[in-house]
Amino acid sequence: EKPCVLITGGVHGYEKSGVQGAIRFLETKAESFSDSFRILVAPCVSPWGYETIQRWNCRAVDPNRSFNPEGEIVPGRSFNPEPATEESTALIGLLETMNVPQWKCHVDLHETTDSDDTEFRPAKASRDGVVELPDDEIPDGFYLVSDSTKSQSDWYTAMIESVRKVTHIAEADEHGKMIGEDVIQEGVIAIPSPKSLGLCAGVTNAEFATTTEVYPDSPRATDDICNDAQIACIEGALRFIQENHLK
Repeated sequence: EKPCVLITGGVHGYEKSGVQGAIRFLETKAESFSDSFRILVAPCVSPWGYETIQRWNCRAVDPNRSFNPEGEIVPGRSFNPEPATEESTALIGLLETMNVPQWKCHVDLHETTDSDDTEFRPAKASRDGVVELPDDEIPDGFYLVSDSTKSQSDWYTAMIESVRKVTHIAEADEHGKMIGEDVIQEGVIAIPSPKSLGLCAGVTNAEFATTTEVYPDSPRATDDICNDAQIACIEGALRFIQENHLK
């Protein structure tokens, strides 16, 4: 039985390289890994958001907080799991039909954009009645989001080195952080367990799971570079597992 891999894109609809990168991976690279893995790709988790160029869904809810609706609310945390959405319910329902007892890998494809600062954060603050906005710089370059409860530095290095062939890697700010989170190795930040936060990256029990972040607004990036960076990350993730974690 081959190990199972999940690739998701378009959880935030306006992050188009997640969608296009997932589709292009299917078109150009997935078959080369098919001898080693069973691969499921859900390229556009939030189709309304993709069609209307929105981060939120049509109910002004961020789908990427809704993948563990029964999760614990922790006061003071920057974000917490939220109720299920149509988008998360559809993906969770699909995964349940797969009857996979143990997933090997999940790569969730995202972008960090300038509009996070100019549109999303002010809109979220307005919705939630928040006065103070975080003063975090948008990182220029590619980075990954890791699970602080796991130690998988070699896997993250493999992905970063694969992406480096395509585009530049984001650097930490003067405080050693990116988007307010600690940088634990080059191009990698750590957050609490994605499942505990309701993130899509925690929707399975995958041994290896991460969220990518491409920066499409960089003067050094193009649409093709962003798409190719997503593909390169998936390739690096799967090659490392092939070489080090398959019998």
